[in-house]
Amino acid sequence: MKPVVQKPSAAFIAVSWAALLIGFLAFVIGLWNASMQLNEKGYYFAVLMYGLFSAVSVQKSVRDRQEGIPVTNIYYGLSWVSVLLTVVLLTVGLFNATLSLSEKGFYAMAFALALFAAIAVQKNTRDNQAAEGGYAAE
Repeated sequence: MKPVVQKPSAAFIAVSWAALLIGFLAFVIGLWNASMQLNEKGYYFAVLMYGLFSAVSVQKSVRDRQEGIPVTNIYYGLSWVSVLLTVVLLTVGLFNATLSLSEKGFYAMAFALALFAAIAVQKNTRDNQAAEGGYAAE
């Protein structure tokens, strides 16, 4: 018996995309306006991009396992390690940064919002595909 997947509402899809764009753009605009060296900006941008990719990867591998789609233990583990590593990298970077506490909090919250929203967008995409019969978990 195949599980019935409900299609997410248009409102939830819109809010998920809005949160992703707000988190991403806030982080990037903050970097653009920051008084820091270009290599520091590059570091934070790379951590953001790696974090978004790894968050989507975790959501996909968790969902694949739930649906009985084979996922190797190494990929599953690396996905989780990657998400945790991005959080550690951002934390260490912000801890050592010469930014005010409010700026550090801003980057941390924008990062958290973007990662959470990336997971929600991936889940919505997967739910839409499943509801429309785009793939079948066997």
